[in-house]
Amino acid sequence: MRKIALGSLWLGFILYAFLGSPPDRPDTLDLILNLSTANWEGINPAIVALFNMMGILPIAYAALILIDGRGQKIPAYPFAIASFALGAFALIPYLVLRQDNPSFHGQKSFLLNLLDSRWLGILLTLGANILIAGAIALGDWSDFINQWQTSRFIHVMSLDFCLLSLLLPTLLEDDMAKRGLNNPFIFWGVSLLPLLGTLLYLSLRPPLANEIREITPETPISSAS
Repeated sequence: MRKIALGSLWLGFILYAFLGSPPDRPDTLDLILNLSTANWEGINPAIVALFNMMGILPIAYAALILIDGRGQKIPAYPFAIASFALGAFALIPYLVLRQDNPSFHGQKSFLLNLLDSRWLGILLTLGANILIAGAIALGDWSDFINQWQTSRFIHVMSLDFCLLSLLLPTLLEDDMAKRGLNNPFIFWGVSLLPLLGTLLYLSLRPPLANEIREITPETPISSAS
């Protein structure tokens, strides 16, 4: 049922983005270029914050799915890389195709060590709070609403942000299990605080053991006499 729900959500989002959202504005490409090159003069700070949050979210997902991808039949890297350009359009298919994976095996690479670091979570949390505070304090929200109603880019990016924030906890249960965290209060506390809850979790979660070994019939077991 989870896979069906996520697949239906992905398909519905695609159809809405191209058929139900407002039309593109003539200045959309210029806006994207200016946002990408930090040429933010004259751009609503709320839109600047939203665009930059769409850079933080894929990193947060990478910190979960690249660890989750160890042991999956499908590689997680293509979805993580594509998410920086396509957001939920790229990440929801991974959530549909992945299997439950509550354990981690093998050595952590340099990249996985970086993504597993609490410092990364702290930096992401700090960046997100600065962007949110800036948007609240400096953003022109009447202009934002107008652009949300008249610009496909702003409209779809806003919905993309909401979807990614709400779907982060779909990876949380397995990530907690990999770390021996079986506390439902942690799960629901993180899940009920979209985005910031997950970023705080990334800042506080215990690191993965570098290797998990399972006892097999071939593994010698010493016992005290």
